[in-house]
Amino acid sequence: METKKEFFLECYKLGIIKFGRFTLKSGIESPFYVDLRPLASDPKILKKLANYLLDMLPLDNFDLICGVPYAALPMATAMSLESYLPLIIKRKEAKQYGTKKILEGIFTKGQNCLLVEDVITSGTSLLETIPEIENEGITVSDIVVVLDRQQGGKEILENKGFRVHTLFTISEVCAMLKEEGHLTDDEVERINDFLAGNVVRFEEEKRLSYEAKLDICDHSVAQKLLQIAIEKKSNLIVSADVTTTQELLELAEKVGPHIVALKTHVDILMDFDADETILPLKDLATKYNFLLMEDRKFADIGNTQELQFTYGTYRISNWADFVTAQVIAGYESLDCFRNVGVAAIIGMSSNGTLTDANYREEATKIALSHPNVFGGVSQNKIPNELLLFTPGINLADAGDGKGQQYNTPHHAFTQLETDFIIVGRGIYKADDAEQSALTYKIAGWKAYEGSL
Repeated sequence: METKKEFFLECYKLGIIKFGRFTLKSGIESPFYVDLRPLASDPKILKKLANYLLDMLPLDNFDLICGVPYAALPMATAMSLESYLPLIIKRKEAKQYGTKKILEGIFTKGQNCLLVEDVITSGTSLLETIPEIENEGITVSDIVVVLDRQQGGKEILENKGFRVHTLFTISEVCAMLKEEGHLTDDEVERINDFLAGNVVRFEEEKRLSYEAKLDICDHSVAQKLLQIAIEKKSNLIVSADVTTTQELLELAEKVGPHIVALKTHVDILMDFDADETILPLKDLATKYNFLLMEDRKFADIGNTQELQFTYGTYRISNWADFVTAQVIAGYESLDCFRNVGVAAIIGMSSNGTLTDANYREEATKIALSHPNVFGGVSQNKIPNELLLFTPGINLADAGDGKGQQYNTPHHAFTQLETDFIIVGRGIYKADDAEQSALTYKIAGWKAYEGSL
């Protein structure tokens, strides 16, 4: 039976590792260079490699397999053929035409995907790939790697909670090659010195505190929200999806002490009246120090939005502190919101949403450049210059059967680096809305502090 060493020596004959003096992409000079692409040109070796990698893994844990583009794609394909695990293909970037997908293949949200990588150095390519896969609702828990260069990447990923399985390490490879007379003692010593002195250590980017955000967010509404958050030790926004004025005011009275903003859908009120609805609501906002967020999701040309915002039954411009607006109509469509702040809809939380990676990228550009926009509603991390509002928050971390996908406060703050969580049914449908609001307030603040 062939040993692991014998298999590696077969691979080595294909020229997958070279020794000498090489300048890496990072600019660092390395005494060795690894390129595993030649393995894909030898079907016999590729099949053996697939089985060696599969033998290290608990295959029952996985629903899918995906190779990090591009070198690992043939390896993942061979593993799929040997294991019957369905293959999905991750593009380096979304197509700019057609479906504009970042992932190709058949998959469903909630499945667990095994990620395949050829070589791991700093882990950067994996850290870029994993969020793009998880944005599609797929879980990544395990990564299998052919060769670990032992420069910190494996440890970084394991510290983030991923299980990393490696077939070979560079130290193991060098020892085998030395035994076979392919490396001298001096060459091995030079490689070991290089590894000891060039462990890649990334300074973990810390999320900004509310105090730090105050220094970079200059919109007046952003400033108010952050000040309220600090004062009340809360990042909670309650979505008041109720249909009568009485329900709205009763909910505001109960949750007011615990929230930074109340999110309204004023057009679902069956008995709206400016005097009976808005005046007492504004009084409660003043009494309990919270802002009014009208979730109108404006989505039309600028002239129409201005009429919807300023006139009609609701006259939103007279009372809302900030509104939500789609950016699908472009930059100028947001010009009409002059006396309020705008939280741009960058990504939605519903199952099957069309706000894909390409859309989010373009929407973020508009949000960053428009003076009326101070934040974004999204299920993904956005630039620090914008405040992030994350809907679909529920301590139960489940769906509602109508397409809504929920996240916990912990996930929102640690993974998405949100600034404010938006909770709806978890509070207004609760038996005790006030106690539920307090529970979410505490959970949200604890998650925020834990993410710093």
